Amino acid sequence: MLKTISPLISPTLLKVLAEMGHGDEIIFSDAHFPAHSLGPQVIRADGLSVSDLLRAIIPLFELDSYAPPLVMMAAVEGDTLDPSVEARYRDALSLEAPCPDIVRIDRYAFYERAQKAFAIVITGECAKYGNILLKKG
Repeated sequence: MLKTISPLISPTLLKVLAEMGHGDEIIFSDAHFPAHSLGPQVIRADGLSVSDLLRAIIPLFELDSYAPPLVMMAAVEGDTLDPSVEARYRDALSLEAPCPDIVRIDRYAFYERAQKAFAIVITGECAKYGNILLKKG
């Protein structure tokens, strides 16, 4: 056990966070995200919410300051977003510094970004549109 490292961060996730470089992206996904079919390294964090994991990693993770560092999926036409999901994520991400704006992109553009991500962390999150991409600074 390392001091000051949240026990929510698995050894595999800690290693991935350390290996990421400037501009690399990581996705924290809901439980239904098709991570294994998209290609990058997949880390399981079953039973944990995205907001709890964000709260755990943000003291260790510098967000990019040159490009939008936070991306979420936009609602599919005819569907609606639950604003409390983004609010929970913003609260978790603002523990160290003010939370940057979150950019919304369509579902398939998000999947394309996921294919190029350094890793995808599948959580137990059940909120619709509960996926978020973080770009490392």
